[in-house]
Amino acid sequence: MSVSGQEFKNVLAHWASGVTIVTTVADGAPIGITASSLTSVSIDPPQVLICVGRRLFTHAAILKSGVFAANILGAEHVEWGKRFAGLAPESSDRFHDIAWTKAVTGSAILPGVLAWVDCRVRHAYDGEDHSIFVGEVVAAGAQGGPAPLLYFNRNWRQLAELPLEPAAAKA
Repeated sequence: MSVSGQEFKNVLAHWASGVTIVTTVADGAPIGITASSLTSVSIDPPQVLICVGRRLFTHAAILKSGVFAANILGAEHVEWGKRFAGLAPESSDRFHDIAWTKAVTGSAILPGVLAWVDCRVRHAYDGEDHSIFVGEVVAAGAQGGPAPLLYFNRNWRQLAELPLEPAAAKA
């Protein structure tokens, strides 16, 4: 017995996730998409994975360039999230008016994001309609901020509560 694609989407809509803008380079120009699939893989060496739809231009660009960066968005970046998700059709240039900087790999790092990782692709796995890219983190940064941008039940969200427990003391 199989679960339908729509039923699967309806169930996973109830999984809150952070929002990133994944960037790479194509012919010397930055390109990017909104993605919620960022996962830590290992600490030694530091690696993360992202999933990118095979039909997207960004997918081909990551395969060709062998690099990507994931910019972790704060709640104040909801418009960027929408723009890079293709939900702002009036924005043909997704990087318009964004003073991005070039990472070690050449991927774009967006200003004021909560944190970012810059990666070289170590592995690309077949995920049927997506590829699973595992990247070794070659540079990273965290500025922090008041609240992360979240995606839950097909809506953009932000945290509105205090943590349930105090954060652990740093060693």
